[in-house]
Amino acid sequence: MKKSLMPILLIVILVLSACGSKAQQDEHNEEMEVGHEKHLPNGDLQEVTASATELPKFLADKPEDMQLVYQVAASASDVLTYMPCYCGCGESAGHGSNLNCFVDEIREDGSVVWDDHGTRCLVCLEIAVKSVQMKQEGKSLKEIREYIDETYNEGYAKPTDTPMPA
Repeated sequence: MKKSLMPILLIVILVLSACGSKAQQDEHNEEMEVGHEKHLPNGDLQEVTASATELPKFLADKPEDMQLVYQVAASASDVLTYMPCYCGCGESAGHGSNLNCFVDEIREDGSVVWDDHGTRCLVCLEIAVKSVQMKQEGKSLKEIREYIDETYNEGYAKPTDTPMPA
């Protein structure tokens, strides 16, 4: 009986050790300097630029529309911080909101830690675009959040643990 559990236990240990917590990722972000990039255990690539107006190199070969979504996401952090993502990135990447699919952190000095997760995920892109679009139409954060939750609550992954807007 013990021998049959050994391979399963080994697999579980390997899987758990490969998953980095958000706190561990945040610690590493402090060490990253402008112009540097790193791969996270979940497969995401992060890169630091001096400001939100300077896009990361990982977007250079991406479609112009995707680059625009990244620019908008960085400038709409006040909106996307309150919008959950329904792609499963809360569990797989430790994301706290849809913003984290594009931007991990906007630092006090204005530098930005970008995340390439959104380049591989249509759900992330859709939520960001719709949220910003609704904000431009004059919708409140609460109205936008209700729309996102209603639209993605069935047939999608568990949402990120995102705080509700006031």
